[in-house]
Amino acid sequence: MFQYANLALTWLLFLALFPIAFFWLRRAWRIGVRRDFSEVALKGGEPPPDAVRWAPYEMAISGIAGTIIAVTIVWILVGAMPYEQWTAVAGSTIWCKFMASFALGRHAHALAARR
Repeated sequence: MFQYANLALTWLLFLALFPIAFFWLRRAWRIGVRRDFSEVALKGGEPPPDAVRWAPYEMAISGIAGTIIAVTIVWILVGAMPYEQWTAVAGSTIWCKFMASFALGRHAHALAARR
């Protein structure tokens, strides 16, 4: 029974990497190329008043994290990465991206509130 649960969770994580990479790379594309700052440093779903100032940081966070996840997917499909390694890379990248985006949003809104 444990083996089936482990296999199911492994497939769930692997399949979840595809939309995660897509959305993060799309966010970086929107910020960098289209100059759409509606998803920059969000807090409560709202960008800060000076979103242009924080756009390069959010673009870098999303772009780097999306690229790492996309490269991890390729390495998994090629078979160049063992299970323990790709799950560690994927999990660490997901958590680091969430924390960095959260910190950026709080920092941007705190500075905007002081002004």
